[in-house]
Amino acid sequence: MLSPTIILRPGRIDDVETIHAALLRLGTHIGAHQEITSTANDLRRYGFGEKLAFSTLIAEVEGEFAGLCLHFPIFSTWMGRPGVYVQDLYVEDRFRGWRIGEKLLRRVAKECRAAGGVYLRLSVDTDNETAKAFYERLGIGWSNYEQVQKIVGDAFFVFADGEE
Repeated sequence: MLSPTIILRPGRIDDVETIHAALLRLGTHIGAHQEITSTANDLRRYGFGEKLAFSTLIAEVEGEFAGLCLHFPIFSTWMGRPGVYVQDLYVEDRFRGWRIGEKLLRRVAKECRAAGGVYLRLSVDTDNETAKAFYERLGIGWSNYEQVQKIVGDAFFVFADGEE
């Protein structure tokens, strides 16, 4: 029996509804679906509009959506070099175990390296032990000297609109 063909390709504007649906499934998978307030139009505007905020790599198996890696460039002032931040990595349940997540991450890392990048960063939901083990298997370890801080929503607007 022949192995199914796995294709990796850049996301296109006509993938927006599929991308958004996958992100909603990802949120449900980690028990955080209520945190997702984005819309397909948000993704269309910021991922495929005039000023791109992110890129998406899509995995397909025999023409069927199998997963995605949503990422964007970052820069380390300490290393003086660019890198890539993986915001979301998602693989459809039925395609888990096919190394699709690994293939997506490796392609994104390869593209980053070709552009002069030297590192990949991502965050993992604190309760997602399966994802933590997956990343560890790939050699993507957690940073023991950093903690992610954030400010969102009304608190962000109050902060941004405050006096400098």
